[in-house]
Amino acid sequence: MALVPYGLARPFLFGLDPETAHDLTLAALAASQGNLLAAAYRTARIDDPYQLAGLRFPNRVGMAAGLDKNARCIDGLGAMGFGFVEVGTVTPLPQDGNPKPRLFRLPKARALINRLGFNNHGLDAFVRNVQKSALRQQAHPTLLLGLNIGKNAATPMENATDDYLRCLDGVYPHADYITVNISSPNTKNLRSLQSDAALDALLGAIAERRELLAQQLGQRKPIFLKIAPDLDAAQIEVIAATLKRYGTDSSGQVNNAWGVIATNTTLSRDAVKGLPHAEQTGGLSGAPVLEMSNRVITQLRAALGKQFPIMGVGGILSAADAVTKINAGADVVQIYTGLIYRGPALVKEAALALQALRTP
Repeated sequence: MALVPYGLARPFLFGLDPETAHDLTLAALAASQGNLLAAAYRTARIDDPYQLAGLRFPNRVGMAAGLDKNARCIDGLGAMGFGFVEVGTVTPLPQDGNPKPRLFRLPKARALINRLGFNNHGLDAFVRNVQKSALRQQAHPTLLLGLNIGKNAATPMENATDDYLRCLDGVYPHADYITVNISSPNTKNLRSLQSDAALDALLGAIAERRELLAQQLGQRKPIFLKIAPDLDAAQIEVIAATLKRYGTDSSGQVNNAWGVIATNTTLSRDAVKGLPHAEQTGGLSGAPVLEMSNRVITQLRAALGKQFPIMGVGGILSAADAVTKINAGADVVQIYTGLIYRGPALVKEAALALQALRTP
């Protein structure tokens, strides 16, 4: 059990500017991970093994990308009881992201709006941080690590694939799985990569490079595509059809090479109209995204079939919310905004609820 209840820390953090609180929290995690101070947030991991995409997940609750963009806090986040941790999004070159202020709380809606814009220290620093984590130095790691890759804002869209391939080369040896982020609303035109021809070209290039890396390193690692919640049924069908072309063999069997993460943040403001900061540009996350994300998951599951790997993320602020993701068709779930509002206790609650689903 965590030594310091999050309920005591939250009023202090919520009294700060959101990005200041974010940076302070990450600095504290980085300084405390691996030493006695980690007792302040350490939580026993619920044992609920789950096989997905050829990997063994210690439990079905993960940390979503976006919180730890520079991979500084892998061990600290892992100590909170997650079965898997995803860090990034990383871009080939360092970039500052969008001008501040760029992160806003909407407490009445249990939501956040961010337009950070892939602010990160770049691929080289990211990989060094991954290599320094105690997790990566274990002979038998106790949780899985996902590394999330993107493109630099200054890279023209016609050259976006080059950025993804450069990042893939850099992170592949250090990841259990890789996530290709084409759904952030805060990098101009990035979501255009979700369209039919652009997506097929990107996945084809990544698939070819992954096979080369697999031959070099002797290990073929799964790649997950992270998509937006702001997709209509026709767009979801296009994405599903493209994923099936790469993620199934000639007999239609899932090959564990590809998966999908549904979903990223939304541009919709329907659920938060009239609230302070609701009109800020950027991606909305938290409770208002739950139903949107679940709708996309349900449609993906219907289109992709029973065995295709799906991670569900968006709007999980309770154990019951996590269960809705599984009921919608997800195999495992991720949280981010829920951690901000609820703290590490949410991880254990959700993991226990998902464990109970499999208990006779």
